[in-house]
Amino acid sequence: MGRYRPSHVRRSRLAVVPAVAAALLAALCAGTAPDLAVASARQELDPATVRKLDAAITKIMDEADIPGLNVGLWIPRRGTYEKSFGVADKQNGTPMKSDLYTRIGSITKTFTITGLLQLVDAGEIALDDPISRYVAGVPGGDVITLRQLAGMRSGLFNYTEDKAWLAQLRADPHREYPPRRLLDIAFSHRPNFAPGTKWQYSNTNTVLLGMVIEKVSGRSLGDYLEEHIFTPLKLNDTSLPDDSAIPDPHAHGYTDFTPSGDVADATNWNPSWAWAAGGVISDLDDLHAWAPALADGRLLTKETQAERLKTRSVGVPGASYGLGILDFSGWLGHNGELPGYESIAAQLPAEDASLVVLVNTDIDYEGKSLSSLIGNAVTSIVTPDHVWPVPPAQPSPTPSTPSNGGGPGAAAAR
Repeated sequence: MGRYRPSHVRRSRLAVVPAVAAALLAALCAGTAPDLAVASARQELDPATVRKLDAAITKIMDEADIPGLNVGLWIPRRGTYEKSFGVADKQNGTPMKSDLYTRIGSITKTFTITGLLQLVDAGEIALDDPISRYVAGVPGGDVITLRQLAGMRSGLFNYTEDKAWLAQLRADPHREYPPRRLLDIAFSHRPNFAPGTKWQYSNTNTVLLGMVIEKVSGRSLGDYLEEHIFTPLKLNDTSLPDDSAIPDPHAHGYTDFTPSGDVADATNWNPSWAWAAGGVISDLDDLHAWAPALADGRLLTKETQAERLKTRSVGVPGASYGLGILDFSGWLGHNGELPGYESIAAQLPAEDASLVVLVNTDIDYEGKSLSSLIGNAVTSIVTPDHVWPVPPAQPSPTPSTPSNGGGPGAAAAR
């Protein structure tokens, strides 16, 4: 377990958080005396809890062969646990650090749907508008509403479950996929059910909503999110790029989503296929700021946030889904996954707690997602009345294809 000792990281960028939590942002120092300059500005969780968390995380990392991860848990009345484990680059052994950029997968959906809901507040769209008003060629588009798309109840086929496309992506992960091409893949399949009658996770839904934002705002989705979400919250290290580049310094991401099943470095693979559903880049600080903002709806009106939080069961105990937001046992947020990376960003309003988990591999352990295993271990120790669940094992996992071989809990987790 020695190779996974957490590294000491000084915060280089201050996240925007409620004032009551600002003093908790200093990094933890593992195994050495604390830096006197920051010791008075933070309150760590009690030593016994820290030891339990260290042991649980390093055990999972050893068993699942996780290269590296960042984890942060902030509870104003109890303390902070913020550590980096393992390596960011297996080739040269660069240690993981909390200020590294990373791809966050489907946490992107929380940003995209927030942008959509801002347009609702501005009176430019309505949740019960049909998608056909904004995007042509959608099967059943006259009766599928923006609300159903945001809540994963449209019935539209998830393009990331198309087997021919998956083989194509494995063979050429650097290929560019415009949003309309993704819709063509989805619409070559019949809808799975009538709109509003069931819940099923589908990246197609969020791609459509990204196109709605662009049509109504007249801006690219990346520029819209920058102006209306990232900048107002001072999420200075969060972006939706229009290419495959990831800023420096960053964590390398490792995946076995290859034709041979061999492990590859997916850091610079083109994420255009994920776009509005999974293309955002961020870091630990920014996600720490985003989790409470998402949960309390500070960028939305109270009425619209209330609509967002009308979650409905996804068929797994303790799990429900609202408008681009997941409720797992009281934790409000989302998981993310795409080749090389997994993530969690969530807020527990009952304890004003924030949780962020960033893992630099998506290679499941015994069919289970790594971020969920870490999230489950952390919450089982610190918030046992609100435990982040581990979705059912998936026999044949694929990137951002949560319903492929998994139940609704697995779907919500990606």
